[in-house]
Amino acid sequence: MPSVEHNPDSVTQSEWSPHILLTFLQSQSQNALTRLYQRPSSCLSIFRLLRPLERQLIMNILWLESATPLSTMSAWVTQEGKKPYSDSLSTLARLHIIPNSTTKLALNATFRASLRQAITGGGTTGSFGVPAEPDPQHSPPDIATLDAYALERWETILHYMVSSGTGQHPTKPSQEVLFLLQRSGLMTRVHGGVLQITSSGFQFLLHDPHAQLWELLLQFLHMAEERQMDLVEVLSFLLMLSTMELGREYSTENLSPTQSAMLADLRNYGLVWQHSTSARQFCPSRLATTLTSSSPPLPTSRSTGGGSHDQGFIVLETNYRLYAYTDNPLQIAVLNLFVNLKSRFPNLVVGAITRESVKKALANGITADQIISYLTTHAHPQMRKNKPLLPVTVQDQIRLWELEKNRLKSQEGYLYTAFASQADYEYVLNYAKQLDVVLWDNPTKRCFFGSLDGHANIRGFIERRSAGIA
Repeated sequence: MPSVEHNPDSVTQSEWSPHILLTFLQSQSQNALTRLYQRPSSCLSIFRLLRPLERQLIMNILWLESATPLSTMSAWVTQEGKKPYSDSLSTLARLHIIPNSTTKLALNATFRASLRQAITGGGTTGSFGVPAEPDPQHSPPDIATLDAYALERWETILHYMVSSGTGQHPTKPSQEVLFLLQRSGLMTRVHGGVLQITSSGFQFLLHDPHAQLWELLLQFLHMAEERQMDLVEVLSFLLMLSTMELGREYSTENLSPTQSAMLADLRNYGLVWQHSTSARQFCPSRLATTLTSSSPPLPTSRSTGGGSHDQGFIVLETNYRLYAYTDNPLQIAVLNLFVNLKSRFPNLVVGAITRESVKKALANGITADQIISYLTTHAHPQMRKNKPLLPVTVQDQIRLWELEKNRLKSQEGYLYTAFASQADYEYVLNYAKQLDVVLWDNPTKRCFFGSLDGHANIRGFIERRSAGIA
């Protein structure tokens, strides 16, 4: 068996960061995870989300019939790999894939059996979906049609978010989607019941498509029990979708009631396609089939930059001028969050990053690092020849504008003033300083400002002193 080594140069940082779904699964009970692990498709999908070292550990013991002593496994670990190895064991234990033991190492029996079946095939559980019989009346859509459908549904959600409060009237998503956006804190209702994007929503728009999709799906999972839906069934269906074949129709006959009810929600997000709401077949879109992979969820998307041709479209100069080679309204709307747009041509938008435009973005909850990250991610291929990629002067100035915003810090408290004498003022001030609750004081004006936590004690002290007790 190969030794367990840690080579930081062999993987990218994003591969080593834990997936948002794994964090959610770690908070679930062992019984719920064991039920989930009964499906081979769920085990395979979770395996794909794990970090390389965790996958290697699982494969090393997957085909062993008995537990392996931890001392034997530790002997394979190099000195540099001890911490990553320990972290990986901890993650697998929290997912209940391995027992939390200090002596032996073995896979959860249910997980082991299901993953073996997923790798070798066999069984009739329909865990990976049951292909539908051809329907002579309705032919399945081709992949290009599926991509266009998913793109239209997804961009409708994003464009509605970015256009809220601007006076524009984009296509409105379904009420279920709007409720989810509100529930997740990405949008909120203001005067008149109108939905308005929040600071979290602005940050959401700068995330990559995979992160955006999983953030919404995670909120969907949190709402499952509230909607009287079986959480394990919801999870297993999402993970099953991620293992299906793009462009193939699957039958709804073997779906549970919870999973059948999910189809309507998943159509709203563009994850599945059906020719009618009562159809007995459905087609997963690329948004669904890439849920647990590193492939772009929308390779033909103009807005998300998922495709190799669309990923880089921004040119940024040292004089803060920005050129965006795009004609997509959503991309332009996102840039408008932190760029002062000046000119628009058929396939080009020209603008500048200014103090006012950055301050507007900061006021909406977008950070300087998020702006820089977005510019880096969507930089034009021509810019990628530069080292560093973005002009250092522009990066530093964006951060300096953020520091301007953070110079002042507000804190709730009480202002104590109108003391009868200097002696009274100093007496109460000294008491407040002993409590370490004084935030500011001015001896000339006989006043000081105390924190919220110390108000009850200071008020009681003043009252006792006034009564002649202190």
